[in-house]
Amino acid sequence: MFLVLYLGLGIVFEYVMKIPMGFYNIPIVIAFLAAILVACLQNRSVKFEEKLELMAKGLADKNIITMLLIFLTAGAFVGVVGRSSAESVAFFMLGLIPARFAVAVLFIVACFVSTAMGTSVGTITLLTPIALAVSSASGFDVPLCIGAVMGGAMFGDNLSFISDTTIAACNGQGCAMKDKFRENFAIALPAALATLVLILVLSFRTELNGSLVKPYNLIQIIPYVLVLIGGICGINVFVVLLIGIASGSFIMLGTGQTAATELLANMGSGAAGMFETSMVAILVAAMCSLIREYGGFEALLSAIRRIFKGKRSGQLGMGLLVGAMDIATANNTVAIVMANPIAREMSKEYDISPRKAASLLDTFSCISQGVIPYGAQMLVAISAATELGHEISAFDIMPNLFYPALLLVSSLIFIFVLPQKTKE
Repeated sequence: MFLVLYLGLGIVFEYVMKIPMGFYNIPIVIAFLAAILVACLQNRSVKFEEKLELMAKGLADKNIITMLLIFLTAGAFVGVVGRSSAESVAFFMLGLIPARFAVAVLFIVACFVSTAMGTSVGTITLLTPIALAVSSASGFDVPLCIGAVMGGAMFGDNLSFISDTTIAACNGQGCAMKDKFRENFAIALPAALATLVLILVLSFRTELNGSLVKPYNLIQIIPYVLVLIGGICGINVFVVLLIGIASGSFIMLGTGQTAATELLANMGSGAAGMFETSMVAILVAAMCSLIREYGGFEALLSAIRRIFKGKRSGQLGMGLLVGAMDIATANNTVAIVMANPIAREMSKEYDISPRKAASLLDTFSCISQGVIPYGAQMLVAISAATELGHEISAFDIMPNLFYPALLLVSSLIFIFVLPQKTKE
């Protein structure tokens, strides 16, 4: 029911009725409520009151509570630092290089900003206008510049300690974020380096000149740097986010960028931006509790066992599972939250460690999310380009999405070629 409502109506809105960002005009919370209603109508042998108890037990999970609190704290951090800090990161790096390396630096900037901010959509929203300015100033094709930004944005979405996908994957699989980061980094870094080399090869084939110089404030970069360093060092994510919020508040107030009342309002709006994601996590936990009770997970696992045999094959099956859910929902966080309970069972079945399971879920969801033409990342990039007077379609950008394609190659090598470690 959820897929029929969300995917079906999304296709109708986007491609039949031609509604801009049609997939995101469908209230995902309402679609999940309808799915829960169907689940409650199923299995008459279980009374409705018992079904409510089952759903309540699904919510009474430490991982769910932790996930919700991290979502809200991460939203408050993004609200505090705002767009100007990320713009300073971008223009600082772009101001140091010749025009020939502009697209490569765009990719690096997008990697850094998305890792620090924890949001691919926010990074694309911020950097797409800068990418268009780089294209105009240097002569690079617009699709290439936007593709570099989108690839870098998905790199950070996959790795960031405050990304909702990382939070969902780590809490769903019960592993530490630093362990998932180390596992994930081994997959993402080769793909990022290969992407950078490919961009440089294309750049050196083009005759270019010009530069892009904009004012920036280096002090505003500090909160992002602190969050990044704290996360890599393995400091508790709540402590890291509180450090980011405190340092960001001090800098924004001290430099006169915002007033105290406005700062509090920004924190509130940042946290409010996570409400839908938080509600989806709650509804999915309730729905999955009923599905598990009805034997749905066991049925799905039985089908998976028949197709995927062995540890390596099981890892691919886990990746394809979350990738398929992402293609259906056009939301990688929702896909991970939906796949988490099934992935935990698969981890036991195929002897896959929690850190590896979390890494695979996050990576494969980002691969699919990074290329689907109806995903928020693609739609935001196209909308920003259109608003600035550029006519461009998803199919112009897709051939330039080097990073997601190379991330898939790196993931397959990681699964089928490299030696497998034993489960912790």
